[in-house]
Amino acid sequence: MNTTFTRRKPKDWWKESIAYQIYPRSFMDSNHDGIGDLNGITEKLDYLQDLGIDLIWICPMYRSPNDDNGYDISDYQQIMAEFGTMADFDRLLDEVHTRGMHLVIDLVINHTSDEHPWFLESRASRTNPKRDWYIWREGKNGAEPNNWEGIFKGSAWQYDTATAQYYLHLFTPRQPDLNWENRDMRAALYRMMRWWLDKGVDGFRIDAICHMKKDPLLSDMPNPKGQRYVPSFDRHLNYDGLLEYVDDMCRQVFDHYNIVTIGEMNGIGADQGEAWVGENHNRLNMIFQFEHVRLWQHEQCLPPSVNTLKHIFTHWQDALEGKGWNALYVENHDVSRVVTRWGACREFWRESATAIAAMYFLMKGTPFIYQGQEIGMTNSHFATIEDFDDVSAKNQYADLLSKGVDKTQILQLLNHTARDHNRTPMQWDNSQNAGFSDAPPWLRVNKNYPKINVADQQQDPLSVLNFYKALIRLRKQEKTLVQGRYQLVLKHHRQLYAYRRDGENDRILIICNLSGEYASWQDDTVMLVGQTLLLSNYSASGDDTGLRPWEARVYRMRT
Repeated sequence: MNTTFTRRKPKDWWKESIAYQIYPRSFMDSNHDGIGDLNGITEKLDYLQDLGIDLIWICPMYRSPNDDNGYDISDYQQIMAEFGTMADFDRLLDEVHTRGMHLVIDLVINHTSDEHPWFLESRASRTNPKRDWYIWREGKNGAEPNNWEGIFKGSAWQYDTATAQYYLHLFTPRQPDLNWENRDMRAALYRMMRWWLDKGVDGFRIDAICHMKKDPLLSDMPNPKGQRYVPSFDRHLNYDGLLEYVDDMCRQVFDHYNIVTIGEMNGIGADQGEAWVGENHNRLNMIFQFEHVRLWQHEQCLPPSVNTLKHIFTHWQDALEGKGWNALYVENHDVSRVVTRWGACREFWRESATAIAAMYFLMKGTPFIYQGQEIGMTNSHFATIEDFDDVSAKNQYADLLSKGVDKTQILQLLNHTARDHNRTPMQWDNSQNAGFSDAPPWLRVNKNYPKINVADQQQDPLSVLNFYKALIRLRKQEKTLVQGRYQLVLKHHRQLYAYRRDGENDRILIICNLSGEYASWQDDTVMLVGQTLLLSNYSASGDDTGLRPWEARVYRMRT
């Protein structure tokens, strides 16, 4: 355990941090097998340090059969062989700390793999001591125990012939859900958490935390339309009593370490956020809320309106002001590329990538960058269902096909929304396989890597990468951009997202045109004449009464 580093951290250190998420399988391959690994991450730490990163979150690197790309864990205290060894992890952790950065790992505790020793014991017999560590039930009238649908489609129940009962799996059938009602199971999880924290990791991103509590009666879902399954998870999504589990986990583990904890929280609005991250509750430090990322997950595949974005982000900013802390993000491993979803890849690729960056990055909270976002990586193109890797995409394809939807229409939808878009290999340079690996990669590299890659952008002062570096430098230099209050301006403008950060003796304006047309305004509260321009994503100066397509500017305002 790196105790010297741990003790040196000030309280709430994560509020000052810039965070970067790594999907290990796609970040950097060090041993030429086409799969990213831990040593590949270590090789690129200097790149992350130069970018200005303080906090690194890596997706699961535990031993796993990879039914859901590592989110099906068969051993919490071993490393997936494809990613390296525990010695490789220890080296990575030491190298991160040597550079003054922090390392957060994924904590997947709603479910395990069906190959985990706990589950192997649980399914061995109905009388096994670990039987109740998972959720087993009798069928009803020759069918599943209830009508719950899995998040990846299909039934949430899997029949086990050996013991003639069903087990619950909210994700894939190979990811059985743990039974959080069982205290012995929770105690085993807590021992595992303490083991990692004693090793020196700096916190956890907690996967699917919103699903850990289920309706004890396992009641059917509401079924108003008569269909067998409905996409309504209210019997296992933020169910009453969930916070009791969180409080227990905090008391038993988190409260004893100077760490950061970030929960993945689907299904709640801003008015519920304080219950999770309110500093008076002493629970989690931040949550990844889903309201804004849900805006593009629809069949029309249209970007959300600017006013809708403003409403959601502003509601979260206002609800947590003086009470809790926001996690700021627009990309992660579960959503497609933001410049494709919200931006204008063809006409204004660089401008829209940088405008979106400025829009979210300078709000109050800790900004998270997903790998490749900092160079404006875009969605790829998948010609057939065989090109996809993600189990969710494949299940959605089969589900829609069974309902009579045309293959072309399904592929069009998946080419907008599929999780594989953010899992294509990191584009390091314009050499073969984008510099990710000398071997054919596990997932095909986006064909645009000769034009979009780190090496080229490092040499271009106007690149997306160098704009992110400027954003990071600005946030680190300006205390107001960390602690200042968020204040929305130009509230009803259909093109402009503008807000201020108000400090004790300072005021900074962020104004972004999120459209492909010139945007002007007539509002005395936003006067740019005589203000100090701190940052812009255009090289040539513009006028003071309007913004060019996808233009973003940051000003220090006279107070």
